[in-house]
Amino acid sequence: MDTRHIHYFMAVCEHLHFTKAADRLGISQPTLSQQIRVLEGELGMPLFDRIGKKIVLTEAGELLRLHGGKMIQAEQDAKNAILELLAGERGNIRLGVLPSDLDFQLVPLFIYFHEKYPSIQLQAFSTIRVQEEVLSNNVDIGIGLKSAPDPRLIQMPLGSEPYHLLVCSTNPLADRKQIELQELQHIPLVMYPLGYLGRDLVEEACRELGFSLSTVMETSSATSLLQLVRAGIGATVQPEHLLRGVTVQSGLVSIPIINRPPFRHLVLVYRSDRFISHAQKQLAAWLTSFFQNDHQSSSDNNADSAGLENKTRKTDTI
Repeated sequence: MDTRHIHYFMAVCEHLHFTKAADRLGISQPTLSQQIRVLEGELGMPLFDRIGKKIVLTEAGELLRLHGGKMIQAEQDAKNAILELLAGERGNIRLGVLPSDLDFQLVPLFIYFHEKYPSIQLQAFSTIRVQEEVLSNNVDIGIGLKSAPDPRLIQMPLGSEPYHLLVCSTNPLADRKQIELQELQHIPLVMYPLGYLGRDLVEEACRELGFSLSTVMETSSATSLLQLVRAGIGATVQPEHLLRGVTVQSGLVSIPIINRPPFRHLVLVYRSDRFISHAQKQLAAWLTSFFQNDHQSSSDNNADSAGLENKTRKTDTI
């Protein structure tokens, strides 16, 4: 089976429109239609049902879409492995990261990685669907919350941390050394919308105690949440280490939550059947060290690259 035909087929699957797929591939629509007919003739079954101007996948088409993506990825993995052997440390790495971690934790590591691998293009994507992006081959490595075991995925623990209440330094609660989880039901909060992993995790812990959170404002932006807290609109609930550097510099106060506080369990995730380059392995090792060294304090985040290197040398690659 010619992988060129698979590429053509997958483009039609993506657009469900021959003309749009042909435009994306840079070929004519009649040429694309003829190549799909060749593929259907080779398989002995139609791949698309043509209903007027619309097309839908047949059962055979759905099966080929599932396995065709793996064929294309296997082809790309083979090319990447050979290119790495020929060219040394080159190529690119696509990293999927939870939005708040990307905003507030990982920039120092990205800077150091670029210093070590200037020829590697690192693309960091903000996403709340890390596992889905990894499974779809949209990213090579992901940092997300632990999920149910999946034989298609390798999940490496990065550590666990409790959630704290974050308030403005002028808030009456700012002098509290700790706060009960139940007290959150009486506190005006600014939070991520329902459906965001961090919000849902906190809500689940609250439901176990028989209440749900009451929000005065919601936003999908971690930066906006901090601005709202700083303005006194409300408090927010965030992982302990995530905003440690921010609270020191911005007049925000982090208050530990007691009595069954919500916890998040971070994992580094990648496909079990994917080729992992040396640079990807090294980045994964640094990410593991970065999180497992107690997520590092704000002073660690501002440390020079030599200090970061001392920490990362201790972790084996995947």
